Amino acid sequence: MQDVEFVNGLIDFIKNSPTPFHAVESMAQVLDHHGYTRLDEADQWSIDNAQQSGRYYVIRNGSSIIAFQLNQPLAENGICMVGAHTDSPCLQVKPNPEIVNNSYLQLGVEVYGGALLNPWFDRDLSLAGRVSYLDESGAIDYQLINLKKPVAIIPSLAIHLDREANENRSINKQTHLPPILMKMPETDAEGSSKADFKEILLKIINTDMLTGKAVRVLDYELSFYDVQPPAVIGLHDDFIASARLDNLLSCYTGLMALLNSDSKQNTLLVCTDHEEVGSMSAAGAQGTFLKSALDRLSDGDEDTSRMIANSVMISADNAHGVHPNYADKHDKNHGPILNDGPVLKVNANQRYASNSQTGALFKHLCELADVPVQSFVVRTDMACGSTIGPITAGEIGVKTVDVGVPTFAMHSIRELAGRWDAYYLYRVLKQFYK
Repeated sequence: MQDVEFVNGLIDFIKNSPTPFHAVESMAQVLDHHGYTRLDEADQWSIDNAQQSGRYYVIRNGSSIIAFQLNQPLAENGICMVGAHTDSPCLQVKPNPEIVNNSYLQLGVEVYGGALLNPWFDRDLSLAGRVSYLDESGAIDYQLINLKKPVAIIPSLAIHLDREANENRSINKQTHLPPILMKMPETDAEGSSKADFKEILLKIINTDMLTGKAVRVLDYELSFYDVQPPAVIGLHDDFIASARLDNLLSCYTGLMALLNSDSKQNTLLVCTDHEEVGSMSAAGAQGTFLKSALDRLSDGDEDTSRMIANSVMISADNAHGVHPNYADKHDKNHGPILNDGPVLKVNANQRYASNSQTGALFKHLCELADVPVQSFVVRTDMACGSTIGPITAGEIGVKTVDVGVPTFAMHSIRELAGRWDAYYLYRVLKQFYK
């Protein structure tokens, strides 16, 4: 896979993945196309452990996925694993969201994860996610929706009404963030609205359904997103500007490396949900998803322990690039530059899982792939974020290294990464899987 093909594929993947549910659906479609067999956690897995071969994937909650290829006995050879996460900070719609204020219909939202809120203002927003409903037969089913077109906006307050906005602007998450959807056509004397968001959703899903009919919307998990598509930008096309680069970039990179490595090793990609809120969920890295899958691939506790001892995981999650306007926020000796290669992330307090052995392995893989590598350590006087790396290492016991592509504006509605770094990371992960 060449650079242009890789970048175009990444852009299409992010464009079609406004939520973790859509990201997993997109990955499953690609895996189906490449001959992977879907497994169900509720079924008995018909994997021949003696033969140790085949391509499989399994999904939990529709928002987390594990794909793996078996080529060698597991206990003796272990698995080359890559981990990433499918979620990104966003604005999620509340259960009873209808707000009518001065004749405008707005939806109440809850901030998911550590979102950078200012960039959400004055953006063309759409809605996407999962809707659960009751059908004509009385059964509960669900449908993914993606409105795609702009349906809402959060307008900024004019500078004339807030003269200190450029010097001292604060955002109240409860009162300042509800997006405006429409001007209400009618209200009663008290200004109340007849708007019913679930009725709106019911019309949407029935319009999209090919067969059958939804009778009543029961629940939903929906979030707003910016409809501006990803783009390659810069005077020499050096950068990728997009929403959700953290961490769909790593999901796509890991998937392409898995599919194009032609590996004779056992290989696995795990992309889990809820990293941005701590990973403590059934579909998160602190849940049982990966451990359960690994247990089912082995012939007992002894073989599972041997398999994990012989395995290595690369935890891939975006790193902080040195912002030229805020260079003092970085340690001068550990400031990653965009398009100077993927970043090895190190933290003495175990906020990252890298150690000297796994770090040495990653550096050697970069040498083999002819890819530059950088190191990141947060300033000693600043708090350090974390990833699924320490969580997975702690829960599973697998040797782990934390890496990522340097990024500007992380957790903004539109982030920036180096187009060459994304391709560099793909080449390293492909080398790892080999």
